[in-house]
Amino acid sequence: MKKLRVDIWSDVVCPWCAIGKRRFEAALARFSHKDEVEVVWRAFELDPSAPAVQPGDNATRLARKYGRTREQAVAMMQQVAETAKQEGLDFDLVNARSGNTFDAHRVLHLAAERGAQDAVKERFFRAYMTEQQPIGDREVLVRLAAEAGLDPEEVRATLATDGFAAEVREEEEVAHRLGIHGVPFFVLDGAIGVSGAQPADVLLRALEQAWERSAAESETAEGAACGPDGCT
Repeated sequence: MKKLRVDIWSDVVCPWCAIGKRRFEAALARFSHKDEVEVVWRAFELDPSAPAVQPGDNATRLARKYGRTREQAVAMMQQVAETAKQEGLDFDLVNARSGNTFDAHRVLHLAAERGAQDAVKERFFRAYMTEQQPIGDREVLVRLAAEAGLDPEEVRATLATDGFAAEVREEEEVAHRLGIHGVPFFVLDGAIGVSGAQPADVLLRALEQAWERSAAESETAEGAACGPDGCT
């Protein structure tokens, strides 16, 4: 059975990535070939230099980063939260506990091997965006991954080594080669790129375009085939 693969670069502390996930799911629900779509989450770190758990207040840190007042930063976060609410998401970004996400991406690779990547991704998003859980804390990651269906001891053992570190770095390098500077970023059928948390209608059109492209290539490949009895 033909599969249409969608690679999505994102970070688990990126609110627009969580919003983009909901919008993509809404588009996928309307896509006539949704059962033939394979979604793969790819690693992207918004702040690779971040400590495991960021100290201080999230709003104050954002204000400092963008040269705004704390009040302005809070207003920015609340505006994003209002957008998220329209997608059925409940965000508390002001009190979110940010941190380094490299380990989270390693766990997501393990989850992919165990067939639970989407469930773990969803759990990580909710833990950070809604529950104020420190997403860079390894024991928190173990617990969250277990809640999403992974073996906690296997997760703990992976985090105690460099398991999947090379895979995460490779995905980040691919993002760099593709010129991805912001997330979410969707790559459909290895050829069609969609940047940002686009509306579901836009994502649906991209799915349809990718499917048509894939079907056309398959037809071309079959038409150009040769065998022992000659060419067709």
